[in-house]
Amino acid sequence: MVRITKVHTGGGDGGKTSLVDGTRVGKEHPRVAIYGTIDEANSAIGIVRMELSRASIPMEVCDYADKLLGTIQQELFDVGAECACPPGGVPEQMSIIGAESGERLVAEMDSMLEDLEPLSSFILPTGSPAVANLHMARTIVRRAEREACALREEVRSEVISYLNRLSDHCFVLGRWISAKTGEEETLWTPLGKREKC
Repeated sequence: MVRITKVHTGGGDGGKTSLVDGTRVGKEHPRVAIYGTIDEANSAIGIVRMELSRASIPMEVCDYADKLLGTIQQELFDVGAECACPPGGVPEQMSIIGAESGERLVAEMDSMLEDLEPLSSFILPTGSPAVANLHMARTIVRRAEREACALREEVRSEVISYLNRLSDHCFVLGRWISAKTGEEETLWTPLGKREKC
């Protein structure tokens, strides 16, 4: 288990940080960007869970979504820790996610999609606080995926696949919450079909 007794070390004051194995790199390093963005996504999902807890959402909807997101937050820590290791430098004692985590996301999406009507247009990223923040989390996860793809020779394919599926999962979960709470989705209207203000 990790034991943290002090957060402030001063070691990053000069713009460098340590990877898991102790290697010092600049904070602008692409690897630092990946795990920083994953941390950002995890925080955005934490906001979704907070919004669920204070919204007037049916308890079974709230509990289901919160359970899914709690597992995802744990997995994002796993993925972030792995991305904080140099290529080939994952310690033996560190557990890493496998393909089954991405497969679970797909199974959860398939289950939720059974309750949803097919889309007739793109959806604008808005809605109730929980849904709007799922859209924010979705876009942050997409950025993490792009950053991981930029280092595809140094990042396991399972990580890239997981991030790809997670972004889709955030989208589907947002739609599912909207459907279960009777919230209207805001569809994109192409420019030529929009009324002039």
